[in-house]
Amino acid sequence: MGKKSKKMKIKLQGFNNLTKTLSFNIYDICYAKTAKQRKRYIDYIDDVYNAERLTQILTDVSNIIGANILNIARQDYDPQGASVTMLISEGEMACDSPHSDQDDAVPGPLPDSVVTHLDKSHITVHTYPESHPDNGISTFRADIDVSTCGRISPLKALNYLIHSFDSDIVIMDYRVRGFTRDKGGRKHYIDHKINSIQNFISEKTKAMYQLVDVNVYQENIFHTKMILKNFKLDNYLFDISSEDLSSEEIEKIERRLQHEMMEIFYAENMPSKV
Repeated sequence: MGKKSKKMKIKLQGFNNLTKTLSFNIYDICYAKTAKQRKRYIDYIDDVYNAERLTQILTDVSNIIGANILNIARQDYDPQGASVTMLISEGEMACDSPHSDQDDAVPGPLPDSVVTHLDKSHITVHTYPESHPDNGISTFRADIDVSTCGRISPLKALNYLIHSFDSDIVIMDYRVRGFTRDKGGRKHYIDHKINSIQNFISEKTKAMYQLVDVNVYQENIFHTKMILKNFKLDNYLFDISSEDLSSEEIEKIERRLQHEMMEIFYAENMPSKV
């Protein structure tokens, strides 16, 4: 047997300037029969995914990818929805940097009192609960962006984020932007191997979803869509169960829900059969 080759690390000229961004659209689809039930669904989503809960989710993401939280801005909206933005950094938060000169006279804090390149790493989430005015369908969308520079990778938080929401449909984009230089001055436009986001999704999760890839390898752009395989009506009903419905109602509601899910998954309006 031949010797196992060691994975060589790129010797960089300085800081790793690549920006890696993982973007999610996560959808939860629901059927709420009456206007009052639809309002209760929106209120429920607003309560479960308020700014405080979202802040905890993003804090967990920061811990998973090994980042430091520098600043948090969060907001709940009227009538519905919430947003949270975190500024994060890669290294240790230390005021005594070996590179800083405490005798330098500069206005405000010394630049090296905080880790450099902070402005390129952030995590954001925005929520969008909404309901169809007359056919009972309600949806909840969460848009999440995890953008990092340096060695930390947003892909580490992928499985956690999928399972932090009731994810019927997940649409993900991963992109590596910019370049970094090695010691010899050669540019590197990506610093790790990847041919699909699916490589970073757990086998258990992949077994639950139908997955489709649309990748642009030469541009370091990777796109994966997921939709739950098993459709069980009671998982999509709010404040009622299938036992409360007639067989005709069940058939109609199932068609509506599946039609809504297909439109979101394929990002196009389709002729309704209901």
